Amino acid sequence: MATPLASASPPRRARNLAEFVVSYVTEQIENHAFRPGDKMPTESQLMVTLSVSRTVIREAISRLQAGKIIETRHGIGSFVLEQSRETLGIDMVPATTLRDVLSILELRISLETECAGLAAQRAKPDDLARMRAALDAIEATRRNGQDSVDADLQFHVSVARATGNRYFVDVLTQMGSALIPRNRLDSAGIARAEPDAYLSLVNLEHASILEAITRHDAEGARGHAHAPVQ
Repeated sequence: MATPLASASPPRRARNLAEFVVSYVTEQIENHAFRPGDKMPTESQLMVTLSVSRTVIREAISRLQAGKIIETRHGIGSFVLEQSRETLGIDMVPATTLRDVLSILELRISLETECAGLAAQRAKPDDLARMRAALDAIEATRRNGQDSVDADLQFHVSVARATGNRYFVDVLTQMGSALIPRNRLDSAGIARAEPDAYLSLVNLEHASILEAITRHDAEGARGHAHAPVQ
């Protein structure tokens, strides 16, 4: 049986609606309204309670999955996950201000750039295979018109894993989609107006990073990882 929802008033476009849903769910978990193992309300129930569209709910669910806050079992529903006690003590509150966004971009630039450079120096054939598989998954989501958040996260995690430094992997997986969705300031317009063209551009950027890593070109990999967020 799904856990009942407390009422909430959505923002009037003051911030991203998907972020509002993510914040609402995480607050319910922190307040023990939703507990580990509880079944989440259905998409329809969330839509009615929070007065948002199904598209918004699905984007929020993707972010919650990427952050390992919930898991979805196909044909059954979504369930609250037990939160690991072995965390880095980072409280990832969704960015709601320009300053928050810039702070996340600054952190992401540092992480992705250094991961790419180290991966170019250390990547083994199986690391490269994982990156290619993640890149193929991103392209598949684009062709099918699906949300690419999870696939995008997996690409960056595969690059981090190739560094051989497990702490890079830990940071990326813990912070999840707060870092990964590339709603960059310079391409937010194309992301809204032409989502297919936007995803094609993102995939091209990922491919350039992978090509440099494959060539063991550390500076090239760092340059391609840094360029998209300039």
